[in-house]
Amino acid sequence: MPRLIPIDLETEMKKSFISYAMAVIITRALPDVRDGLKPVHRRIIYSMHELGMTPDKPYRKSARIVGDVLGKFHPHGDTAVYDAMVRLAQDFSTRYMLVEGQGNFGSVDGDGAAAMRYTEARMSKIAMEMVADLDKETVDFCPNFDETLMQPTVMPCRYPNLLVNGSSGIAVGMATNIPPHNLGEVIDGVVCLIDHPDATLKDLMEHIKGPDFPTGGIIMGRQGIYEAYSTGRGRIVTRAKTDIEQMTVNRSRIVVTEIPYMVNKAKLVEKIAELVHEKRLDGISDIRDESDRNGMRIVIELKKDVNAAVVLNYLYKHTQLQDSFGAIMLALVDGEPKVLSLHQMLYHYLEHQKEVVTRRTKYDLDKAEARAHILEGLLKALDHIDEIVKTIRESESTGAARDALMQKFDFSEKQAQAILDMRLARLTGLERERLQEEYDELKKTIAYLRAILADEQMLLSIVRGELLEVKRKYADERRTEITSMADEIDPEDLIQEEDMVVTLTHFGYVKRLPTSTYRSQNRGGKGVSGMSTRDEDYAEQLLVMSTHEDLMFFTNKGRVYQIKCYEIPEAGRTARGTAIVNLLQLDGGEKVTAMIRIPADAADHYLVMATRMGLIKKTALSEFQNLRKTGLIAIVLREDDELMGVELTDGEQEILLGTKGGMAIHFSEGDIRAMGRVSMGVKSMDLDEGDAIVGLAVYEEGAQVLSITENGYGKRTEIDAYRLQSRGGKGIRAMNLTDKTGSLASQLIVHEDEDLMLITDDGVIIRLPVEGIPVLGRNTQGVRVMRVAEGSHVVGVTRAEKEEDEPQTQEEAFEGAAEDGATEGQDEEI
Repeated sequence: MPRLIPIDLETEMKKSFISYAMAVIITRALPDVRDGLKPVHRRIIYSMHELGMTPDKPYRKSARIVGDVLGKFHPHGDTAVYDAMVRLAQDFSTRYMLVEGQGNFGSVDGDGAAAMRYTEARMSKIAMEMVADLDKETVDFCPNFDETLMQPTVMPCRYPNLLVNGSSGIAVGMATNIPPHNLGEVIDGVVCLIDHPDATLKDLMEHIKGPDFPTGGIIMGRQGIYEAYSTGRGRIVTRAKTDIEQMTVNRSRIVVTEIPYMVNKAKLVEKIAELVHEKRLDGISDIRDESDRNGMRIVIELKKDVNAAVVLNYLYKHTQLQDSFGAIMLALVDGEPKVLSLHQMLYHYLEHQKEVVTRRTKYDLDKAEARAHILEGLLKALDHIDEIVKTIRESESTGAARDALMQKFDFSEKQAQAILDMRLARLTGLERERLQEEYDELKKTIAYLRAILADEQMLLSIVRGELLEVKRKYADERRTEITSMADEIDPEDLIQEEDMVVTLTHFGYVKRLPTSTYRSQNRGGKGVSGMSTRDEDYAEQLLVMSTHEDLMFFTNKGRVYQIKCYEIPEAGRTARGTAIVNLLQLDGGEKVTAMIRIPADAADHYLVMATRMGLIKKTALSEFQNLRKTGLIAIVLREDDELMGVELTDGEQEILLGTKGGMAIHFSEGDIRAMGRVSMGVKSMDLDEGDAIVGLAVYEEGAQVLSITENGYGKRTEIDAYRLQSRGGKGIRAMNLTDKTGSLASQLIVHEDEDLMLITDDGVIIRLPVEGIPVLGRNTQGVRVMRVAEGSHVVGVTRAEKEEDEPQTQEEAFEGAAEDGATEGQDEEI
């Protein structure tokens, strides 16, 4: 008696439709992010691989392939399988064909392929890279539809096929449309990600310029490409490649040699003819399709005195001579459909390759260890051959002989079986040498394979090498040209290149303003107000640079950020500026302690970093290429320490450090070995208790050492007065400090033909010429160079280019020199 089960119709519809939708999404319409293949394509390639249809073998009937795929793996209809295979063999549909076809496989005019009984096919050479190492347990296998055979869930795929060949498909409630790309560019992008795991989209797009369609054409503008790569969705405008040829003095013709991707050429010509016939487009006298086996050529002849550019623009607007490609970068990630950015697609592919190489290495290691185990047994057997032969002869059966060998000589079962299977020819001396050589080579191989599994960098280098080998074999020239749209302008082109003063306050307000804002004053001047700040805030750092140069911000927590100078909002002289947290993603309690300008020619330079507690570190500038908005670690710090200064060097310079207590040390940059970003550094100077580093400077030929105290006293000292020492010492006296001068505020290298800018904690900035500050010995107090208000202190000093201006009166220029009195003393070395 059948039992009726009451079911709510709405519930059953929802459940059934979701099951159907997931089946379509996962097993039919969407590609896997790892190999870029839909299940039908993967099954076609695997079936051809199983049938041995490699590029060095003869072509086989397409019907044979389709039948094999249908019967074994894909029971969905022969038309679906054949159409999918045909597309893989069309040079106008697939950028790098995975199937080599022989016969009529259709045309760009929309002609269909001949019936499968007439055409023949085999795998292409690049398809062999898709199935490389498939037999080494590199990927998981799953049962086919009737669970009689096993099929791969994904291909090993030695190149990023999802981007290289793209994919399109309509699932339930979602669709994917990934454009094809140039193989060489995509591999360069993956290599960039291997070399620089923190690579930004900008870094990747230096290698992957944009889609590269098999039919060529022109991509108009980069904005759509950028949106597709950053968000996973973008509208890419493509145009046909055209030339205007002069026929006679007053007649010309438009010749189309390449058309946008997936445009039907015959329908395009038909559409243009229709526009002419309906009198919607005047000026065309004839249209012909002269395409042949050598390439595409559509000729549009114009009437007398017709402007070809006007006709062409009309055709762009009303026909598919200009088309748009709606990129939707949707693919399956761990069985779930996800819209991916360019970085994510490359990342998932790289993770797949790491797993493939790891599994292949484990497979090879197991095989090598198993063979080495057998060889150990054979070599041991040769050492006791007489006893072994006697033991075998005395045994009643093969099984008994095997057991006797295992018991008497401690062989494993596999070793004992290998000895029983050994031919008598192996007993010769030459054969023994060969066995020993094979065993020695296997030991080296085993050590190498174990090293790969233990070292991720070694693993990545193998992935990198295999990718570059694929690029060497199959990469070709880009077919699709990328041009900028008229309305696409590089923001940098809109910014006039000029020198700016960038200031940063104690509480983190940044601004830029032209250097002409500050007029030059002579020594002893009071300066002008640099900005209007909160009562407890003050200007702390100042830098002179071009608007187009990069600016690095180093924080007290040892992190570094980078922006362009022009990205800092410009403000007036008395304006407070913009909070730095609006430009950089600083953590709580993080404060910028150093700003460094990066000139365009500084690629092979180093950054030397000093901490207040006396550590110093040198790191190549190239380590900081991929700076993100969230910043990167520049130096590892102790809990009680902070980063106080950073300098850009060429690797062969000399360093000068000054301390709050008036000491200084001069040593070669060569004393500091280059370290990676995530390191702490080495000891720079032996500091007294309570002392701290306040000045980090790089020696410059023909310069002097400038010392400025908190109370506005300063002097210049000849650079030779600071002898070269070894890193880590106490140093020598740099300035004679008293209560009147206060502690040393800053020490830097200066030239006579420069200006100085001094900043106090109450927001006053003064600009004065270096030549106005006297040259004195090391053990002196110096002279007053800036009148500092009571309770205020000098907190920052920076160099600026010489600015000519009206000189002050002689009385003003030398005011204070007599009353201050530069006191000479004996040089003191400690």
